[in-house]
Amino acid sequence: MTQVILGENEGIESALRRFKRQVSKAGIFPDMKKHRHFETPIQKRKRKAIAKQKQRKGRSRY
Repeated sequence: MTQVILGENEGIESALRRFKRQVSKAGIFPDMKKHRHFETPIQKRKRKAIAKQKQRKGRSRY
């Protein structure tokens, strides 16, 4: 759980920036997007296969 405690003379904007940085470091957004909709096992296999192909294609260039 990401938590930001405001300092004595800290503004909302800087606290919000700190919160966004902590959320991105924790990897909450990709996880949230992944669990937003139910994914059937077939869809999951298809998504993983496409990701694997993209990964292989990116490696062969170099």
